Formats: sequence, structure tokens, C-alpha cells
Amino acid sequence: MRSRWIALLTVSAVVLVGVLVWVGIGAVAGTSGLFGTGTRQPSVGSTGDFTPTETYAVLPDGTLDPEPEGRAREVWDDFVRVATPEFVASDITGYHTGDDPDSDTLAYVTSDENDPTKWVFAANLAYADDADLLLSTLVHEYAHLLSLGLDDVDPAAEQCDTEWSGAGCLLPDSDLERFAERFWAAYDDAPARDNVDADIAWEFYQAHESGFVSDYAATNASEDFAETFATYVLEPDGSRDSVIGEKYAFFDALPEYADARQRIRAEFGLD
Repeated sequence: MRSRWIALLTVSAVVLVGVLVWVGIGAVAGTSGLFGTGTRQPSVGSTGDFTPTETYAVLPDGTLDPEPEGRAREVWDDFVRVATPEFVASDITGYHTGDDPDSDTLAYVTSDENDPTKWVFAANLAYADDADLLLSTLVHEYAHLLSLGLDDVDPAAEQCDTEWSGAGCLLPDSDLERFAERFWAAYDDAPARDNVDADIAWEFYQAHESGFVSDYAATNASEDFAETFATYVLEPDGSRDSVIGEKYAFFDALPEYADARQRIRAEFGLD
């Protein structure tokens, strides 16, 4: 497992959208400061549009203090199953929950304000009873966490030929930058790399629907990365003879992502 490094107040929120993907919903997420907030709602430094009401500290051994109960416990356990106990113990310092059925934000991750190299995970328990929706949400968030490692960013850079991450420039050979160059650079009508406008994403998606797993994936390259990875993990193997198939093949060629797919599918009995 690579070392994880993030040095900005980052918000990654999962929101419901109107496009059907794997489990019949649009479970989508994003990372602020990299290719935009990815939330359609909160700005950098905000915490999504549901208010956490319970907070739990993640101890060095990965356990929680205090211990959650009920749905809060179930969501956390599934998150650990997706991200692995080792990743959680090393990278996650907090778990926040709320319960707001009027919010369409499902979950978010944000940098720990006391240690920006670590993450806090928050979940809206109003959606916790939908197991398929929950799993797709957790895998999507995990994709964002995987894409920001120590070997993905140059913290000393002041001007970027790639993209500013909020704490340095994405390295040209980072997984996310290579994905963006391979699958986004050729479009002459692509949204800006910091786009978070749903209407712009929808228009772009309508023009290139066959290349995206959902309309939210067309928001920006970071969202496409995470949306595609979640679908790659959760759907059965399909043809690689398409743009989406080429994106799946991109992950096939990266052991960290391919192994994560195999592990998550086995863990949740998807095979």
C-alpha cells in the first residue's frame, strides 16, 4: 500500500444524481482542490450539505472511540471492508455521521484539520439501508483516496503543467494525470478541469454518452476516474472494445487498482 499524502482541506461528497448506473442510482463523488469540488454543492473546506451529529475518533489500531451502534456501525464496517483495516488504521482519523433524508449527499471525505495527511470519513445514515447504493458510494470514495498518494504530487512545484492539487502539482506520471491525458485531452469540447457545474457536465455527457459510465463522470477527469473505477469494480467483466472498456483496461494495467477490484469483489461475494 502506498503512502497517502494530502495537504489541503479536501471535501469529497457523494451525491445522488439522475442517471442510472450499476445499481440503478448515480453514486458519485469528487475531490476538491484537484479537479474541482466534485460535490455540485459544497465549496472547499465545507463538509457537505448534511450536518454530522455524531463523531468518532479512529484510534491507531483502527478501532473507534466511542464505539458506534446500529447503522453507524454497519456503514463503518463496510467502509473498512472496502478500504481494508490497514488503510483505515494508517490513513483515517475520524468518522462522522448524520441522518438527513432531505439531503442528497450520501457521504464525503475531508482532510483532518489537525493532520492534513490524514482523512475523515462522513456518512449520511439516511441512505445506509440500501446496500447496493452504500457499496457503490464507498468504492467511489475509495477511488479518490487511492489516486492521491505521495508519488502522485510534487509539493515543491509553484506552477503546474498538469494540475494544481491544492498542495502541489500532480506529477505527469501520476495515475490520475495519465488518465486525464489519455481520456480527456483529445476532447475539444471538454469542461474545464475544475468544472463542477452539473449542466455543463450533462451537455458534455449528451455529446459523448458512450464514453462515460454516468453523466456525473463527465463533470471532470477526477470524477470520471472515480466513477469508472467504481463501475469497474462492481460490474461483471465486459468488452474492452469501447471507450469505457479502454478505461477499464487502464485500471487492469495498474496492480493497485486491479488487485483492489479482485479483493472487493471477493469480500462482498460479487463473483
